[in-house]
Amino acid sequence: MILTVTLNTALDLTYGVPELVPHASHRVSDMSERPGGKGLNVARVLSALGHDTVVTGFAGGSTGAVLRELLATASPRGTDPTAATGTAPAAAPITDALVTVAGNTRRTIAVVDRATGDTTQLNEPGPLVGADEWAALLGRYEELLTGADAVALCGSLPPGIHVGAYAELVRLARAAHVPVLLDTSGEPLRRGIAARPDLIKPNADELAQLTGSREPLRATRDARRRGAHGVVASLGPDGMLAITPDGVWQASPPAKVRGNPTGAGDSAVAGLLSGLVVGLSWPDRLRRAVALSTATVLSPTAGDFDRAAYEELLPRVGVEEHPTAA
Repeated sequence: MILTVTLNTALDLTYGVPELVPHASHRVSDMSERPGGKGLNVARVLSALGHDTVVTGFAGGSTGAVLRELLATASPRGTDPTAATGTAPAAAPITDALVTVAGNTRRTIAVVDRATGDTTQLNEPGPLVGADEWAALLGRYEELLTGADAVALCGSLPPGIHVGAYAELVRLARAAHVPVLLDTSGEPLRRGIAARPDLIKPNADELAQLTGSREPLRATRDARRRGAHGVVASLGPDGMLAITPDGVWQASPPAKVRGNPTGAGDSAVAGLLSGLVVGLSWPDRLRRAVALSTATVLSPTAGDFDRAAYEELLPRVGVEEHPTAA
């Protein structure tokens, strides 16, 4: 089982408009809603890859009730259009282990300009979480760690949660001997990395904010020196750079693609976790992560991955060992 933690879950609302014009009224051409927050996005991809996944974090209020209802009624085959043919694994269930809070779960609103494909994102801050609710989450998390093969700690912190929360969760995972991946930003990342997670996955902006450098190799090496055992930096269309105890690799998609990058980083996290639990080598983990990330950009539905594109891309992702030592 893979455990994902989303402290600031969200109900993702996507509105499509023919053209987004500032200061104007718009008629919505299409609308969708689904459970969101980085860890839930990771879980959805893991499910489609056939991994049993448990999600925890916080959910509350009327928005949280809708989120949990959508999570419970999701298709058992996820987004995998080929599962019924036997050419891909059937999606595994996602188990809801969210902790109920008094506050209302946030909404994220994406407005997609159908003329250009550009997306404008509006993110609410999330509910105020009390000390007793945080204590309940810690108890639930420690219970779930006993059956986990790996855990991902993902996304922003809701109001009321102390900035060292991820560091605390990293230490608990390491004490339980469960590999832990941390995917956050800012001060929560700075604090969390000092607790020595097995892996962090910053994007270029998060890496620069952490280290002060925009040179990928220098920044990634600096991030690892701060405490992470391994660092996989997402470099957008240029792929990924990984510095691990086993070596240094650069992974690149076969060609740059155009599309909606929403959720691409979460798909990459799912690929890294999937590769870890099935025992893939680092180059093959990176191939899976880059192929999933690129297939997410190519998907017609924001945040999902295109299964056919993923399977076509996977053997074509280039991975080169970097000449410098870790």
